[in-house]
Amino acid sequence: MVGPKAWQFAAGSAVVGLTLAAVVVAATGPWDSGQRKAEREWAVAQSRTGGADHDGSAPRAPAPAPSAAAVLAELGGAGTTTAGQGKASGGQTPGRPARLPPELAPRLAKTLGPLLDADALGPVRTASVVDVATGERLYGKGEGDPMTPASTVKIATMVAALSALGPDHRIATTVRATPDGRRITLVGGGDATLDREGLARLADDTVRALRDRGVAKVELRYDTSLYSGPREHPIGPNDNIAPVVALMSRQGRLDTSTGGPAPRSGNPAGDAARVYAALLRERGVRTTGAPERSRAPKGSQLLARIHSSPLSALVERALTESDNDIAESLARQTALAAGEPASFDGAGRAVLDRLRKLELPVRGAVLDDGSGLDRADRVSASLLTALLVRAASPDHPELRPVLTGLPVARFTGTLRTRYADAPSAAGLVRAKTGTLSGVNTLAGTAVDAGGRLLAFAFMAGSTEAPDTAQAALDRLSAALVPAGDPDAGRRGR
Repeated sequence: MVGPKAWQFAAGSAVVGLTLAAVVVAATGPWDSGQRKAEREWAVAQSRTGGADHDGSAPRAPAPAPSAAAVLAELGGAGTTTAGQGKASGGQTPGRPARLPPELAPRLAKTLGPLLDADALGPVRTASVVDVATGERLYGKGEGDPMTPASTVKIATMVAALSALGPDHRIATTVRATPDGRRITLVGGGDATLDREGLARLADDTVRALRDRGVAKVELRYDTSLYSGPREHPIGPNDNIAPVVALMSRQGRLDTSTGGPAPRSGNPAGDAARVYAALLRERGVRTTGAPERSRAPKGSQLLARIHSSPLSALVERALTESDNDIAESLARQTALAAGEPASFDGAGRAVLDRLRKLELPVRGAVLDDGSGLDRADRVSASLLTALLVRAASPDHPELRPVLTGLPVARFTGTLRTRYADAPSAAGLVRAKTGTLSGVNTLAGTAVDAGGRLLAFAFMAGSTEAPDTAQAALDRLSAALVPAGDPDAGRRGR
C-alpha cells in the first residue's frame, strides 16, 4: 500500500511528479514485463538529482483528497457509478468519497474553456473531464458527440478484451501433427507478439516430440484459418500495421525495428512459417520443400504449444506504445470469445456489445477496427472518460491494466517526448494519444493539486498541424494538474 508520506510533494514540481509516477505505477497493476521496474528505478534516480528549491524554503505539500487516496492505493476507492452519466447516482454511503467542492467545476470551466478554443485544435473539438472516484462530470463540451478517435479507440478495444477474456488469458500458437507425425501444421492463434525467440521455443518442443516418434523429416504447412474477412486493414498497405492475420513473427517487420512504423511483409504468415522451418532444420529435423498454407487436417494431434504473455501485459504494451498489430489481434480475440467471426466486422460488433454489457455510453459509436487507424471509427469524449472510470472501479479489477498501460507524461511510450512546454504534468498525467492527418486526440488521467484522480478526453478534428495540435492538447491536460484545491484534504471534507 502507498502510505501518506509518499504524497508529500510539490504539485508544480516536474521532478517530484516523476517520483509520483513511480508510486502510482507500483500501486496500480501487475505489469511484470520490466517496464514497471524501469519506471520505478528511473523516477527514483531522477528524484535524487536536480530540482533543488533555490530559495531554501520547503515546498508546500498538497494533501490528497479522500476521492483520490484509495484510487491511487491500488485504485481501490473508485465509485461504482455509471460513468458518463453526470453525478453519481444515489446518496453517499459509508466508504464512498465525499462530495467534490462546488467551486471545482466552475474553476475547471474557466481554465479549460480558453485552452479548448485554441486555433491549433481546429474548428471541431469536444471535451470531457470526470472525477474518477465519484463519476461526477466536472467539465464538458460536446462530450456526447461522436468524433474520429484515432488511437484513443484502443482504450475501448482493451477494455472489451479484458472484460471478455480476463487479464490472465494467453494466446496459444500450436503445432499439430498427423497420426504418423510425417506432416505437421503450424497453427496461428492470433499472437501479434510472436517472435523468433517464441518460434525457437516452439521448435524445441516440436523436435523433442518428433524424436519420441522417431521422425526426422516432415512436410510443413501453416494454418491461418482462425481469422476471416479481409487481411488488409481498410487503409491498405501501410508501415503502421501488418496484414491482419492469425500468424506472424515480429509483426511482419522487414527491418530490425521492434516498434513503431516499419516496412511490412505482404505475407507475414508465410514468413513466420519459413523462420520456423529453418529453426527445425537447425535442430536436426528436415522439411520437404517450402511451407504451404492449408488447414490442419482433421484428426491431427497437438504436438507442441507456446503461449503469449498474459493479456494484461499485452494490453499495457499496446497502450504504452500504441501498437496497432496487438490492438487488432485483441479485437479479434474479443470476437472469438463472443462467438463472432474473427474479422474486422465481427470484432467491431463484439467490442461494442461488450461495452454495452458494461453499461457504457456507446450512443453513436462506430468501431470499424480495433486500432483507430480507420477514419470511419466514431466515439465520444464521454465514452472515453467512462471507459477510464470503469477501469478504476473496484467492481472491475480485471480492467486495471488499461490504467497502468497509459503512457506517462515525459516518461514512457508515446508521451515520452510530449509536454515539453508543460513540465508540471510530468508524472502526473497518463494518457493515450491519437493522431491521424487532421485528427488529434488525448484521453487519460491526471492527478490534480487536491490529490483527486481525474479522467479526461479531448478530441479535435480538422486540425492543420499535428505538432501545434498536440501541444494544445498537452496544455489542456496539464491544466488539470493544478486545478484542484490543495487544502481540500486538510479541511477534512
